[in-house]
Amino acid sequence: MRQVFSKTAPTKKLSAEKGSVLIIVLWTAVLLTVLVTAMAGKVRLSAQTVLHNQEVSATWAELMGTLHQAEMELMLEMMAAPVDQEVELTDEGEVRNPRFRFNGQPLALHYPQSEDFVVRVYDHAGKINLNRIPRRNMQMLIEKRLGGLDADPEAVQDLLSAWTDWTDLNDLEGLNGAEEEYYQSLEQGYAPRNNPELDTVEEVLHIRGFADLFEGVNLDAAFTIYGNNRTVNLNLATREAMELLPGLDEELIENILAFREQEDIDNRAEVAEVVPFENLQELSAWIGTNTSQIYSVFVYPRADLDEEALLALEETQDFINPDPVTQAYMEIVEARSHTALPRIYKIDPYGYLPDTGPPRVHPADFLFDD
Repeated sequence: MRQVFSKTAPTKKLSAEKGSVLIIVLWTAVLLTVLVTAMAGKVRLSAQTVLHNQEVSATWAELMGTLHQAEMELMLEMMAAPVDQEVELTDEGEVRNPRFRFNGQPLALHYPQSEDFVVRVYDHAGKINLNRIPRRNMQMLIEKRLGGLDADPEAVQDLLSAWTDWTDLNDLEGLNGAEEEYYQSLEQGYAPRNNPELDTVEEVLHIRGFADLFEGVNLDAAFTIYGNNRTVNLNLATREAMELLPGLDEELIENILAFREQEDIDNRAEVAEVVPFENLQELSAWIGTNTSQIYSVFVYPRADLDEEALLALEETQDFINPDPVTQAYMEIVEARSHTALPRIYKIDPYGYLPDTGPPRVHPADFLFDD
């Protein structure tokens, strides 16, 4: 018999092998593509990270350089002024005190500074000193925070007693006061200071009732614990400090800020040009003309509002703060002399700035122009 051989089976087997090889090749190509893409992404990310690190390092070096220039500015202020130095004069020809420029306004330093950074310096004579505040003044401050004439006398006395017990030198509880027994009974107990020298401004929040009393207040902008000043210099005062002072309301605060842009406030007679007599009676116990050697120095990259945002605000007729920055690198320093570097008391890379807005009053409405 004649044998017949079929070619179909080997042909199918060969086609299947070719198909398997093609699939393997395709999958290999896909895997290589994914691997190359991932490696390229990783290289690109590494390059971006290096670039950002370089930018951050450069910005940090520039910031610290500007900060040191600001410290040098404070040292220069301790030197005697050169005989031929030009002085700033008011419209009436009176010489202005150069130390009053340390009231938070953007500074142009004697040493050329980077245009990309803003420097603001706040003299602590413009803040309320918690370690030097008389008991009567603390009572007045509490009364204002609780509503002034509408304040509950009992609530005022309870808070004042708690303050007295925290800052006195003994563990004897005063009438409606709070001593160790009360504070240790809290969920996270602690001992009262029993010393008039607070270690930080924030410590005031540990006193019974004071966290509610100062809720929403930028404490570092309003208070200080450094130096020996018992009064507040209105030439240097922050908005936050003035908002706590008896006798001042929002309108008077804005007028004071506008007034001091034009001339110094050197005595109570000049305060009376801005503050009515009845308000001055309340305010009188709080104000003085001293400066200090303690400063808060803020340095941060410039971030002005863009033209579109400024135009939008102008259309609303609102008072515009062209500087939107609210946090900055901050140091609290003591300028001791022109031959010694300032002593650093506190560093906060994310310190909250006091309100930096310009006076919220139109020139035609200045009370002292009447």
